[in-house]
Amino acid sequence: MSDASLNTTTTQTGEAGFGDYFALLKPRVMTLVVFTAFVGLFAAPGTVHPVIGFAAILFIAVGGGASGALNMWWDADIDRVMKRTRGRPIPAGKVTESEAFAFGMTLAAMSVVMLWLATNALAAAILAFTIFFYVVIYSMWLKRWTPQNIVIGGAAGAFPPMIGWAAATGSVSLESVLMFTLIFLWTPPHFWALALFMKSDYETAGVPMLTVTHGRRSTRTHILVYTLGLAAFAIGTGFSAVGGPIYLIVALALNAAFLKGAWAIWRRDEVAAETDGYRAEKSFFKLSLFYLFAHFGAIALDAAIAPFGMGGW
Repeated sequence: MSDASLNTTTTQTGEAGFGDYFALLKPRVMTLVVFTAFVGLFAAPGTVHPVIGFAAILFIAVGGGASGALNMWWDADIDRVMKRTRGRPIPAGKVTESEAFAFGMTLAAMSVVMLWLATNALAAAILAFTIFFYVVIYSMWLKRWTPQNIVIGGAAGAFPPMIGWAAATGSVSLESVLMFTLIFLWTPPHFWALALFMKSDYETAGVPMLTVTHGRRSTRTHILVYTLGLAAFAIGTGFSAVGGPIYLIVALALNAAFLKGAWAIWRRDEVAAETDGYRAEKSFFKLSLFYLFAHFGAIALDAAIAPFGMGGW
């Protein structure tokens, strides 16, 4: 059981400000949540009133932020010992664990209820399940239990376009499942690349990432295998109802680059990688961020030109 559930107080170094509470929402992660949810809503058939669309994206963002705050509440013990996370509001002593918990729960409840009122019950139900999955299934269970944590737990980050689609249509369709799967398959190589150059952090925190339990050599092989599967799916999606000419061009170019990066990582010698500061691994990680934004941006562009007979197939 996490220390966060037992120790709900933190010595504060000063009064928490707006920026500290905003940091609890994991704004960088929220950017991806908002963008993919928007693409799901925008690419859906039919029209959505701009005010309803704005409200839907806002409450999906709030729900994503609530997940981040509750994750920081639960993982406070881990965050205190990892270099990458020591500056977060709780370990930095800006916000107590009990405050983060109350903040996260309040936002979670508000986001689900307001999304229901603004759109429909299905979208709200998927948002509620997403928050539950990220906080309970991933953070409380998978993250500390299995090296497959990021493989299964990646589903939490894959739901936003499905929520956006449901908000617009009141249904789940093949198109939204394809967008979900694209993020789901992208998540493992994205995070394993990070784990290659942050291995010591995860070892110190006792998190069973693949690099810790199976070593970097095995992780490199996993990245290559998953990237092969991701590339095949991403390019194949270009010929589906979600795809179109813009998406297919982007998918062909980016997946070629992604495969090249995964191959370079797989061939890496550990001594050489450590000597150059894991340059290839860091480049692959940065490319993975652009990869997802570009794919979803292409989906949105194809949807935008479809009414003019130029997008889709």
